[in-house]
Formats: sequence, C-alpha cells, structure tokens
Amino acid sequence: MSIFDRFADLTGRWVSQAWFFSFCVLLVLIWAPSILVLRDVDTWQLVINTATTIVTFLLVALVQNQSTRADAATQQKLNALIEATLDQEPSARSETVRRQLREAIGVERRESS
Repeated sequence: MSIFDRFADLTGRWVSQAWFFSFCVLLVLIWAPSILVLRDVDTWQLVINTATTIVTFLLVALVQNQSTRADAATQQKLNALIEATLDQEPSARSETVRRQLREAIGVERRESS
C-alpha cells in the first residue's frame, strides 16, 4: 500500500469514531457564541463555512480512496471464490469452458494495487 493509502486508512478509522463526532459538535458549540467576538455576521458565517468546506473536501477524497480499495478487495475475493468453484466443477475442466463461464459470470480481471 502506498503512503496515501495508509494515511487514508488511518484517517478513516480515526474520523469514524464517536469521539471525532463529539469533537465536531464541540467545535460548532464553540463557534456559535463566537458571534459575540466577531460581531460581523458575514465573517462569523464565513469562518464556519470555510472550515467545514475544507474538512469535507479532504474527507471525501479519503473516503473515496478507501471505498475504491474496498471494492477492489471484494472483487478479488469474489473472483477467488468463482475460481475455486470452477476448480470443483467437473464440466469446467477445459479452458474453453472455464473462459466461457468466467465471461458469463462476469469475472473481472484487474491487477491489485
């Protein structure tokens, strides 16, 4: 796995915990009364909008990375199960029949990352 993949895994595990959600709620609770300090409603809204937009943008990229790798891993497992099943099927001894069954089932051929 690449450094980014490892970072995405670690971050995904980190942000999916209850304490991270609690931290986000706390951040909003701290932001809400900051109107008393900032005084300008536009600046007050800009602060929370900018912060949440940046965090959302970055987390979407990380979650997409995790999702793509999870999908690929699931597909590899399905392919392995199909191949094991074909190995047990007497009618699938010839390579031509195996190829036709793979095409009919929809076995995907992808290189793992």
